[in-house]
Amino acid sequence: MSKITREDALKYHSSGRPGKIEVIPTKPHSTQRDLSLAYSPGVAEPCLAIRDDPEDAYKYTAKGNLVAVMSNGTAVLGLGDIGALQGKPVMEGKGLLFKIFSDVDVFDIEIDRKEVNSFIEVAKAIAPTFGGINLEDIKAPECFEIEERLKKELDIPVFHDDQHGTAIISSAGLLNALELVNKKIKEIKVVVNGAGASAISCAKLYVTLGVKRENILMLDSRGVLNTRRTGLNKYKQKFVRETDANTLKDAMKGADVFLGLSVADVLTPEMVKSMNRDPIVFAMANPNPEIAYEKATAARDDIIFATGRSDYPNQINNVLGFPFIFRGALDVRATGINEEMKLAAVKALASLTKQDVPEVVNKAYKVENLHFGRDYIIPKPLDPRLIFHVAPAVAKAAIDTGVARTSIEDWEAYEESLKERMGIENRLIHEVRVKAQQNPKRLVFSEAANFKMLKAVQTIIQEKIANPVLLGEKSQIEQMIKDYHLELDMVEIIDQTDPGVKSIREKYAQKLYKTRQRKGMTYEDALQQMLLPNQFGMMMVSEGDADAFLSGFSSKYADVIRPAIQIAGTNNRQNHIAGMDIVHTKKGPYFFADTTVNVQPSAQTLVDTALLVAEQVEHFNIEPIIALVSFSNFGALKGASSLRSREAVQILHKEHPELIVDGEMQMNYALNTDLRMQKFPFSKLGNRKVNTIIFPNLSSGNISYKMMQEIGGSNVTGPILLGIGKPIHILQMESEVREIVDMAAFAVVDAQFRG
Repeated sequence: MSKITREDALKYHSSGRPGKIEVIPTKPHSTQRDLSLAYSPGVAEPCLAIRDDPEDAYKYTAKGNLVAVMSNGTAVLGLGDIGALQGKPVMEGKGLLFKIFSDVDVFDIEIDRKEVNSFIEVAKAIAPTFGGINLEDIKAPECFEIEERLKKELDIPVFHDDQHGTAIISSAGLLNALELVNKKIKEIKVVVNGAGASAISCAKLYVTLGVKRENILMLDSRGVLNTRRTGLNKYKQKFVRETDANTLKDAMKGADVFLGLSVADVLTPEMVKSMNRDPIVFAMANPNPEIAYEKATAARDDIIFATGRSDYPNQINNVLGFPFIFRGALDVRATGINEEMKLAAVKALASLTKQDVPEVVNKAYKVENLHFGRDYIIPKPLDPRLIFHVAPAVAKAAIDTGVARTSIEDWEAYEESLKERMGIENRLIHEVRVKAQQNPKRLVFSEAANFKMLKAVQTIIQEKIANPVLLGEKSQIEQMIKDYHLELDMVEIIDQTDPGVKSIREKYAQKLYKTRQRKGMTYEDALQQMLLPNQFGMMMVSEGDADAFLSGFSSKYADVIRPAIQIAGTNNRQNHIAGMDIVHTKKGPYFFADTTVNVQPSAQTLVDTALLVAEQVEHFNIEPIIALVSFSNFGALKGASSLRSREAVQILHKEHPELIVDGEMQMNYALNTDLRMQKFPFSKLGNRKVNTIIFPNLSSGNISYKMMQEIGGSNVTGPILLGIGKPIHILQMESEVREIVDMAAFAVVDAQFRG
């Protein structure tokens, strides 16, 4: 990451709309009726309902998803006591993180009160507005009393992230680090350099996890908190020890763990060398840690090292915790955040680290394959799985400990709702994956000697979507599995060129020759094709030795579809194939066709495409509402493509009156129901929401879905090949792992349906 200059930071915050957050309406507001419902007189009804039952505030207002980020600016980052107004950019930033990581809305509240009672009075007075309070950047020891009293006196979650955030995240890292070095938590010696809010909270949580209090040595700016020290506040006094150690150098001898929440460069390589075997060093001072990564790793090659920085391994970042802790607490209307909820977050984070890391995370951090080990003891902040691992764990702990006012009965549905909330996964893809898992099929991957394909296959096996068969050179594939630390030891691998499969090649070649001998193919040609993984894999499916086939990751679409048609033919009376992409949006899925096959379709080809797509959409238990789009509306302009679309609609209306289809029409009229009803009330589409788009030619279809993908930010699944005689599917070149997994699920469901 390039250096952030002062000019960069100021421009970022001032350009466009000043600041980093805004309020956006969530209800219609375009008509007078809308405004009357939003405000007077309609707003009186929810007010009266809340008067009768205060819990209805969660039903009729945003309270249940609204958190106050409160600060008095007395301990802002490393800037110290700079004041409430001066700390506002940080609080807005916290609000941004809440929103983008867990869809929690935030009002930042800067309170110009340093005295404890005054701050608490203000916080209590405005608390009814919120579903929770996140305290931020309040100096110790005042922060301890403020949080303790607000937790006792309010019935909503109150959480001081500066205290507990680092404690929770570092605790998860500590558990995993100890597992890696095979040390028992009850036996380790811990040095904590720093005695502020975060350090004390970390030490307290470590004790809860099993660290013996007498095995913790804590230091402030004056040295070790030992029995010879005087004038310590009541929070530091809890960590006073009977010890000869006075300095950090003294404390570090024989230590197993160093936790730094202090200042840069106080830990020397010599101190690190004096630690016990496999030392664990969490140097958390920002922006520069207590010891530089390079110095620490040079001092000890057996070290596990973590910082708060993103440019080194093992970033202990509070964003791994607070968004998801509040998400879980809000979703069950918890009255507080207790120790059990914090421990649940710790264990969820520790557990998640040991799971297979999604490609999107590897890509974000420019690594090939993150896996549990010394350089990966804690999840990365950009891991999209955090919300549906941590939030449910916190919510369940709240329910189990009796602080939840509502319950969750269907945890799987709750997890899926979190994915949908964040746009991680949509319901259609989820339903296809679930259906695939009910009856996994034997699925052939012809381009297996590729990291992304192997990574996808690992996910497919873990999620029980299919029983993969990998085609390619066995030794090469096995070496890649080893090099990338993939869990594919038992996967089936077939080398189509191996002498051991000669008889199978010959059988397949004979079959192919019989179907293609009058189209210019010799037996020798067919035999030669069986040395190619695509053709061999397709013949496996054609002959019933496998159920489905997936390829195209590193091949041109035309080079894969040509042999597919030759080997599998078509399965429809139109003797026709087409390509369909599913564009996933916040408004639901849209089915685009043809996006890959027919370059300049005739009117009849458009009819055939519409029928093939409609049949596929119905398989998803969705009623197809189809628009044939063009540059004109219902004959307003003449053109070859619009005439073909118009003719196709006429055929569909006559021969398939059961279909809800119309056109030709411009895209905005197809997608905007109100606009269409105003201008073309005669349309067969009526006031229905169009979900299926048939394009007049390949160019417009292909361009449209790729624009939606790149500019619109939509996820796209496909292309799904329609009309082919066997479950053969072709990927986009250089598909992402998620796309490969999704297409594998579609291929399995296709095989199930045909079976």
